[in-house]
Amino acid sequence: MAAMASSTFFFFLLCLTVTAKKTYIVHMKHQDKPLSFETHKDWYSSSLQSLTATPAESLLYSYNAAFNGFAASLDPEQAEALSKSDSVLGVYEDTVYNLHTTRTPQFLGLDAESGLWAGHNTQQLEQASRDVIIGVLDTGVWPESKSFDDSGMPAVPAKWRGECESAPDFNPKFCNRKLIGARSFSKGYRMASGGGGIYKKPGEIQSPRDKDGHGTHTASTAAGSHVANASLLGYASGTARGMATHARVATYKVCWETGCFGSDILAGMERAIEDGVDVLSLSLGGGSAPYFRDTIAIGAFTAMEKGIFVSCSAGNSGPTKATLANVAPWIMTVGAGTLDRDFPAYAVLGNKIRYNGVSLYSGRGMGKKPVGLVYSKGNSSGSNLCLTGSLDPALVRGKVVLCDRGTTARVEKGAVVRDAGGVGMILANTEASGEELVADSHLLPAVAVGRKVGDLIREYARSEPNPTAALVFGGTVLDIKPSPVVAAFSSRGPNMVTPQILKPDVIGPGVNILAA
Repeated sequence: MAAMASSTFFFFLLCLTVTAKKTYIVHMKHQDKPLSFETHKDWYSSSLQSLTATPAESLLYSYNAAFNGFAASLDPEQAEALSKSDSVLGVYEDTVYNLHTTRTPQFLGLDAESGLWAGHNTQQLEQASRDVIIGVLDTGVWPESKSFDDSGMPAVPAKWRGECESAPDFNPKFCNRKLIGARSFSKGYRMASGGGGIYKKPGEIQSPRDKDGHGTHTASTAAGSHVANASLLGYASGTARGMATHARVATYKVCWETGCFGSDILAGMERAIEDGVDVLSLSLGGGSAPYFRDTIAIGAFTAMEKGIFVSCSAGNSGPTKATLANVAPWIMTVGAGTLDRDFPAYAVLGNKIRYNGVSLYSGRGMGKKPVGLVYSKGNSSGSNLCLTGSLDPALVRGKVVLCDRGTTARVEKGAVVRDAGGVGMILANTEASGEELVADSHLLPAVAVGRKVGDLIREYARSEPNPTAALVFGGTVLDIKPSPVVAAFSSRGPNMVTPQILKPDVIGPGVNILAA
């Protein structure tokens, strides 16, 4: 009778598995582990046995260092049943977090002989950071970059317990005395992609290699080695370097094609803590949430308790108020500011007025002779945004096209203009982007301008019978005043979780930064 009841119960559970499964993070009472279980992982697996016929497959991660609990693949009914256990503090559906995307050392005073702090010169500061290990949770790393050259660096600190994973496109030998660790975490992402979805997408295999660029950029910004004669197509030329050139880098790839999943982030933080990092750096986030529901805040709290400094980006959702991410008091929340460096470019209209903008375009240019200027001339309502297929080649061929910023990528708009026969582009901000200017390496002569200037050029293009424009590029200019200025995209306060605590804590250079 008991066996029949048991088989009926498991048949019922198997029927439940037809419901789409999701990843849940389960917070357990750590001290409740029965003595009969050797490890907490064994206990967690046992907790799942009554819910699923395949507990080993359902258990994605077991957390001990960063969090007390586990991540599991469950359907909503199973998650609800698990939440009723006396040993369970909470069951939370996995959260998707998003990435927050040569002059800086001098601007911050890190190259001055007097150093950043009185009484400490540059050599002393570099010596102090020599054995500091920075764990970067992001999109991975491109290890061949010169920013990770280890020339002149001493042996890896004896306290280091990490490693470099082997993958079809990543040889552990890529790691050295600068890049001392590289791991990847993708179980949460694979689960959200349909169970193994990562293997179905061409070019994205489970590997620490960075296929996006964001992780390599942030890692080299933090601790990249000196790279002489660096520039972006001639712009921002000089010696590129990280802020702590003698520190070590360990990368933890937790972000994939569709985002950064909380279960993977927590696993990365757990591994980084166990590996022995001194600093955790995360340029990703997902808005504000109660701390007990915020994966990053939970992992950061444990890291803080173990003496690890945690620095996180404030977010890129400004200038709207109350858009901050990573606001926990034990996290250093960093907003984005400008440098005293600019890449000026100018739009000279047929009425002889020259408007200031920015650009990193490095091609031949379009010459000094003005050509026709067109705005919102196309086959659809999206022509003002220069969306794919929206421009009429008969109307834009040989002309400069005025494009509104938004909806599609900035450089992509230039490709649309070029493909329609246009010879140049003025990228004009709208109310959403305000006066924030981002210099891009465009595919054709192009100048980005703020909203106020954009409105003036839009009015000129509409009212003038035969509007014309010429685009001029000014290279790299230093000592821009005032600086720093908070970037328009940098997320703003107030702190909606704990209003009494002001966030962000500081701003750092975060606009037009040259890095690996």
